[in-house]
Amino acid sequence: MCGRARLSSDVSEIRLVFRIPPERPIPNFPPSWNVAPTDSVPVVRYDRKAGQRSLDLLRWGLIPHWAKDIKVGFANINAKAEGIETKRAFRDAFERRRCLVPVDNFYEWKKTATGKQPYAIALADPGIMALAGLWENWKSSADEWVRSFAIVTTEPNELCAQLHNRMPVVLAPEAWPAWLGEEPADPAQLKSLLVPYPSNAMIAWPVSQRVGSVKNNDPSLIEPITLQ
Repeated sequence: MCGRARLSSDVSEIRLVFRIPPERPIPNFPPSWNVAPTDSVPVVRYDRKAGQRSLDLLRWGLIPHWAKDIKVGFANINAKAEGIETKRAFRDAFERRRCLVPVDNFYEWKKTATGKQPYAIALADPGIMALAGLWENWKSSADEWVRSFAIVTTEPNELCAQLHNRMPVVLAPEAWPAWLGEEPADPAQLKSLLVPYPSNAMIAWPVSQRVGSVKNNDPSLIEPITLQ
């Protein structure tokens, strides 16, 4: 699964990387070294009416439009690529509400003899990663609209397999137009994008156990530690 991430890059940098038009408003998002489910995160979507990409704050944890309780989102922070096109919670979003989730790195926990050791995983060539996401609109009983998202996961590459049995889908820039819906793509073409990112293009390093608590959120969380 992917349950924690870092997004400390400036929003203006995110705008440049994902080619958000200058006239589009961008959200105010403070840097976070410990993004967690239920947090509001900048997400890249395609505005079909305007024919432009947008950057908007969405809540992490997809709430299907038919859900009766916002708590359903806790079970939907990730969406497995396998069967994504048929699963009730995700099939509609997979068809027409796909997005990119920018992160600087994500975290995974490796099981060890003494417990679980967190690792940060990032691109070997430093830069912002684009994780494949799905988004949804949900209306509460109080008539309030909530936009939420899930991160798509797949089988791990060789690097991530040493840490966990899943990894988020990382999309290269050439895949962004099809995934966002800027270019036509059938379900089979979209599914073909949901594969492990090459191991040799990623790096991983052990970090402090402090990342396990959402109360901790500072640059020291990504500093490499020496394992005993």
